[in-house]
Amino acid sequence: MKTLATQRGGIVIMLLFWVLLLAAGTWLLDGGFEKVMTPNAHVMYASADDGSVNLTRNRAGHFEAPGKINGKPVTFLLDTGATYVAVPRNLASELGLKPGRSAWFNTANGRAEGTLTQLDEVVLGNIRMNGVQGSISPGMENDTVLLGMSFLNLLVIEIRGGEMVLSLPAE
Repeated sequence: MKTLATQRGGIVIMLLFWVLLLAAGTWLLDGGFEKVMTPNAHVMYASADDGSVNLTRNRAGHFEAPGKINGKPVTFLLDTGATYVAVPRNLASELGLKPGRSAWFNTANGRAEGTLTQLDEVVLGNIRMNGVQGSISPGMENDTVLLGMSFLNLLVIEIRGGEMVLSLPAE
């Protein structure tokens, strides 16, 4: 026979379960999981008054943000180890990029042959650069563009506590 205290304890645990379930559902519906996985989605629409772009590391520890190449939306993965803005081959044709001379690249997966190209316009937040050197890379598996040093070298980069601030150099 159950005592009154045991029944109340069971009811409290059941209520707690339902409250937590509703809270988790509300968080998911409000885009909580998306905000954790893509913390920089706002960059496309935000414009800082000082001309800077603030990025937060994603759950994997990377700085990833939406941007544009030649007016078309792309996802950038900031990569200070990449010499150029590296565009996957399948995405390069969608962006209308013209392959230039052949080149060899040292990648995390070894040496790979690709081609150089010229990017008419690269946009990250309110930072816009014209005539950026890029590469078309056949070995890249997804549609994420490596935002390399041909773009990043033109900026001032500060990293503090999981945040990266990119800004144009003072003239």
